[in-house]
Formats: sequence, C-alpha cells, structure tokens
Amino acid sequence: MSHTAHIPSHRKPRQRASKSALRAGVAGGFLSTIAVAGAAGPAQAEPVTQTIEMPTITDGLSTAVAASAQATQQVALDLETQASEDAAAEKAAKTAKKAHAEAVRKAEAKKKAEAAAKAEAEAEERAERASRTSERTTLSASSGSSDSGSSASAPSSSSNVSGSAASIVAFAKAQVGDAYVSGGTGPNAWDCSGLVQAAYRTAGIDLPRVSQSQSTAGTQVSLDNLQPGDILYWGGAGSAYHVAIYVGGGEFVGAQNSSTGTVQRSLDYDRPTGAVRVL
Repeated sequence: MSHTAHIPSHRKPRQRASKSALRAGVAGGFLSTIAVAGAAGPAQAEPVTQTIEMPTITDGLSTAVAASAQATQQVALDLETQASEDAAAEKAAKTAKKAHAEAVRKAEAKKKAEAAAKAEAEAEERAERASRTSERTTLSASSGSSDSGSSASAPSSSSNVSGSAASIVAFAKAQVGDAYVSGGTGPNAWDCSGLVQAAYRTAGIDLPRVSQSQSTAGTQVSLDNLQPGDILYWGGAGSAYHVAIYVGGGEFVGAQNSSTGTVQRSLDYDRPTGAVRVL
C-alpha cells in the first residue's frame, strides 16, 4: 500500500455539549429556585443560569388554620351552651307542668272532700230528723190517752215572760248564731245540753250536764201546755239525745248541729218528743 494512501483519521469529532441542572429546595416555606443551565456551542462556554421565583404556598397558612380551629371550637361551645339551655328549659317546663297538675289534683281533692263533708252533714241531719220523728210518733201514741182529758191551750207568748224564765229565754236568744261544738259549754260555742245548762245557771239553777239527765230534771208537761223556759227534749225521757229551750210563741232555741249551729226555730221545724218544767 502506498504510504500516501488515505488513512482514516482517528481524531475525535468536536462535541456539542449541553447540559441542564435542576436545583430545587424548600427552605423556610418557600420553593427556593429552579436553575436551568444550558450551553450551546463549544464545551468551553460558561453555563447560563436563570432564576425563577415561585409564589409562596404556605404564607399565612398557620394563621388560617388557627383561626379555623378557634371558630370550630366556638361553634362547638355555642352548640353545647344551647343544648344545656334547651335541656334546662325542658326540665323547667316539665317541673312547672307537674306542679300545675299537682295543684289541680289537690284543688279537686279539696273540693270533693268539702262536698263529701257537706253531704255527710246533710245526711246526718236528715237521719237525726227521721229518728226524732220516729221517737215522737212512738211516745205520742203511748201518751195520747193521758193527754186526751186535758184542755188544750195555746203556747205562751214570750212577751209575758218574767222572772227567772225571762233571764233563761234572754240568755238562750242571745246565743243564736253561735257555733255548735260537741262538748261545748260556751261562751261562743255550745252543744245542746251545754247551752241549756248555761241558760238555767243565769237563774241560779244548776242542771245536770247531759241531755239524758236534763230530760228528767223537772216535771213532765204536755207540748200543748208549754211555757217559756221549759226544757224540750227529743227521744225518751231519761234517754233523750237532744234538748233545747222553749222561748214562747211556738219557737225554741237550741244548739242543733255543726251545720246549723245555734238557731231559733219553730216547733214545726223539728217537733220535740216531750218537755219538762223546772221553774
């Protein structure tokens, strides 16, 4: 081969180099920079650097999160407070409703008790009247023959009462309106025999305390021949269950019962069984 023959060259071709560098970092909440370096041409050229500023993504984030947490906490607190207030209001409403129901119940119970007491008193008075009527009918039948021969006379009027009878009648009339109390002996509350005993005491006469004994304390007299001051009785002589004072004019004064108290009534209101005269 000729020494001048073409020999391929082994020289390396010129290189066109380009290189890029990306540098990135997050420091203090910022995206640092992105650096792009590029070179064209000879490898000996200086790299060109370009810096791009990226916007912050966490600026004020901690403040917003804190505010949101505080708002959430306040909402929760408000809800809790409202729930407590609602529960308290509901409890108060239930308590008031229960108290109202109890007050209504007590009022109804009191009303029923008063009505029952009134009915009982009325029934007691009716029973007492019926018993007196029965006793009177029986005793009148047994004493009818002894009274048939005596001449009937009109009851004495209280206008011509004098002496001891006058003081007895005056005292009895003065007590009209006083209360009836079992065992009462005055001065403002009486039972039947307590009133009769006190009236006779004004005339200086000391009667037995109970109606049974008072019904036999004097002379038995007819109901058609009464005089003011006579003691009227209901039931049998010696077993009487009620007494009163005849005050003239066909009327008597007596402490009847807890419903009526001390009254002045006609003999026709509740005719007595018999009478005794003490004066």
